[in-house]
Formats: sequence, structure tokens, C-alpha cells
Amino acid sequence: MHLRPLPAVALAAAALLAPPATAAAQADPVEAVSLLGDSLRRPPLAEAARARMEAQLDSARAALAANPRSAESLVWVARRLGYLGRFREAIDLLSRGAAEHPDDAWIYRHRGHRYLTVRDFPRAAADLERAARLTRGTPDVVEPDGQPNARNQPIGTLQSNTWYHLALARYYQGNWAGALDATREGMRLASNPDRLVSQLHWHYLTLRRLGRHDEARRALAPVRRDLDVFENGNYHRLTLFYKGELPADSLLAPGAPIATSGDAAVAYGLGAWLLAEGRRDEATATFRRILASGQWPSFGYIAAEAELRRMVRK
Repeated sequence: MHLRPLPAVALAAAALLAPPATAAAQADPVEAVSLLGDSLRRPPLAEAARARMEAQLDSARAALAANPRSAESLVWVARRLGYLGRFREAIDLLSRGAAEHPDDAWIYRHRGHRYLTVRDFPRAAADLERAARLTRGTPDVVEPDGQPNARNQPIGTLQSNTWYHLALARYYQGNWAGALDATREGMRLASNPDRLVSQLHWHYLTLRRLGRHDEARRALAPVRRDLDVFENGNYHRLTLFYKGELPADSLLAPGAPIATSGDAAVAYGLGAWLLAEGRRDEATATFRRILASGQWPSFGYIAAEAELRRMVRK
């Protein structure tokens, strides 16, 4: 079943029907409407993080002002806006970039990501499919990190990130066959253990949703405890759990808060596994627990939201 995109007027309608905005609401405007109809406000940031990211945004804007025809500089401004939770502004800027640079794959890869954030999955898929077409047959290139990891070593590339996000766009819509095609391509492009475990996590869950349980178990063969994973530790632990090498309570302790996007990813993986095992009530409780966390821009949260929407529709 494919989800229909939420109409763009939903944001305006929400604003019209809402009570007068408080100072806090004005500081954290609505960026999206959830798949369950809730207003999703700009995520709060710690002051130190906000100051650092605002300075990075200022630098990116200065670079674009110095070279206004640069697609790369435009993408960096959009990325910096996204890190600040200004997702709609990022999409608007990338849309301007798409008009100016219609054959630039980076623009579609990053706009596709932000369409995922605001729950516009069909547009996300269309952008990411276009990025995949534009890069087909070309050498892959490393994608620099906007917020570097502990080793200051990027794990992603333009093509692997494109297929990773395309898999999500299809998975969220319940397009399991399409998601499987994308995860396979993503794993083919995975050039390091961090990228492998992140792609394999969604590949495994997609196979489980298709009822291909034996194939899902076989797909986990490359996962080992000694893999040199330094960024995607949550996905590494999840794949070890799926393989039967870690207990469930090592992933998410009962009653422990879901305080980060990584926590939401782990909780969703556990919930999706419970669902595949036929433990629907436990899965539903886990998905609801994720939604109570407030980590709404995270991929795990979006996936939990999509699951609950599918359950409501059945």
C-alpha cells in the first residue's frame, strides 16, 4: 500500500486552526504535519550547538554570496539550514537550486532527504530516483560530513546515500519490493562497515516484511562483532541482535528514555523485529513509545509513525 502525500495546505490549515501562538511556539514554528495529523515543531537545540550551527550557516551563506551560481555552495546552505531544523527553508532553497541546476544530483539527493523529514514520501522518492539516474554509470564520490564523526572520516558517498534514502522513501510507503531493490543497490555500494550495517539493517527488515525470513537471516552473514564500526554503532548492534548474538534487553532497557535519534533507531528496529515475529501488541507499544520521545526528524521515528498509520488504516 502506498501512502498518499499530505497536502501542502495542511500546514496552512493547522496554522489557521491553532490557538494564538505563544513566544515558544513562534520560536519553534511548525515544520511538518505527522502521518497521524500532529503538528511537528522545529526541534529545540542546546544554545551552544545552535550558536555553532548558526556560525556554520553564516559561513555557508557567505560562500554562496561570493559565488551565487555554485550548486555546491547552495547545497551547503541547505544542509546547514536542515541541521538547524529549518527544513522548509532548506527545501525551498534546494528547489531554487533544482531550477538553476536541473542536472545536479547533489541537489536532488539532499532535497529528497528533506522531503522525507517533512513526510512527503512520493516527492522524496522522485528526487532520489532522479539523483540515481543522474549518477548511473559515473564514479562514486565521497560525501563530506556536515557534522563530522569522531574520526572526522566520512562514511557515505553520493550514490550510497542516494540509495539509502531512496530505500527509506519506499519503505515508509510500504513499497517493500521497491525498498528491497534500493537496499540491494545500497549494499553493493557500501565501501565500509558503517555503511554496510546501516544498509543491511533496512535490507533485513524489508525481507522480513516480504515474508522471506530465511533469506533475511542469510543476509546477516557479513555481520560480526569485530567489524570496525565507529559511527553506526546502533545499526551494528541491531544487526547483531537480528543474528541472535545480542539479547533484546541490551538494545533498549525497559523504561529507559528515548532521548536521541540513535535511541529511536534502536527502538524502531526492535519494534519492527517484534512485528515480524508476530508480537503485534509489543511492537505497537514500542512504536508508541518512540512517538512519545519527540525525536520526530529521525528515521526511526518516521518509520514508527508509518507503522502506526498502517495499523490505524487496517
